[in-house]
Amino acid sequence: MNIENSSIEIRTATIDDLADIFHLGEKVFTPQSASNLYRTWDEYEVTSLFNSEPEYLLVAEVDGCVVGFAMGTTIEKVRTAWNYGHLLWLGVDPEAGRIGVGSMLFDRFRSIMEEKGVRMLMIDTQADNVPAIKFFKSKGFDNPTDHIYMTCYLQKDES
Repeated sequence: MNIENSSIEIRTATIDDLADIFHLGEKVFTPQSASNLYRTWDEYEVTSLFNSEPEYLLVAEVDGCVVGFAMGTTIEKVRTAWNYGHLLWLGVDPEAGRIGVGSMLFDRFRSIMEEKGVRMLMIDTQADNVPAIKFFKSKGFDNPTDHIYMTCYLQKDES
């Protein structure tokens, strides 16, 4: 895919984009690259967010092909005037990397959150995902906090 000289369109996803988003997520969020995510990439991530908050599901498109997506949500807490935004997934096709697709998606997502009155935007990534941390710091995020997520594989006892 040669998209360097093509125009990138950022738009709200439609139902026709869901399969492309899902398959791109399968390509980007592999168990090898995101081995300790507390959430896993599956078709329910895409469909449930599309069904509940489609205005926070964006795609980047080049020449009719989805090359990136951003998916998020808003959180309203009881007894607080603050509304929170959470960017849950930001994925860019590796073949479309380094030309600003992720930045364009994030900037549009942030604008939507600001229009909705969100006062704090949250993201999370693995502590060892240096490129993601660098990207989000460049977008104004600070105060990274380590969290510990542990896993326990459960095996059925065959005895």
